[in-house]
Amino acid sequence: MNTDAHKAADLIERIARLMQAEEQKGQLNPAQWEALRYLAKANRFSRTPAALAEYLGSTRGTVSQTLISLEKKECIKRTPSARDKRSVDIALTPLGQQHLTNDPRQKLASCIEATRNGLSLQEALSHVLNEAILRNNAKSFGICASCRFFLRTDNPEHAGASHRCGLLNVPLSDKDAEKICVEHEK
Repeated sequence: MNTDAHKAADLIERIARLMQAEEQKGQLNPAQWEALRYLAKANRFSRTPAALAEYLGSTRGTVSQTLISLEKKECIKRTPSARDKRSVDIALTPLGQQHLTNDPRQKLASCIEATRNGLSLQEALSHVLNEAILRNNAKSFGICASCRFFLRTDNPEHAGASHRCGLLNVPLSDKDAEKICVEHEK
């Protein structure tokens, strides 16, 4: 189960988690960021709680709580809908628009821009992840065999432990070499 597609999926998931960690650092949570991003891109017919819930794949109750929080933070304004008296229209306030100028997703976009053309999806995602790790000052959690401390010994006398970790000075099996490690460094 270590296909290129699985490796790419792992990279995408790790990149998303780093981005969510970045989103948690400010005044807004990830759900609030997603709502602001959607509202900034949605046309006037699509800036409703129901449309937002559908776009986010969330419940209307969850979206309602997100919108209440954003309204308290003065990032959005809700007004009765002229088209449907049962609904409200949502608009970004100047403060909501200002938040988007400092959107943590901009860091991810700049990581993507920093990657080179002509790479495979896995290579490109690896570069994006490495950029995100550097910019977020996070640990890499890379595959042991790709670590700078990994020592390949390929000595037949060490059956089952043909490698070593130069940092921890412990033997490593071939299986260990393909696992992620908290101590990983490029």
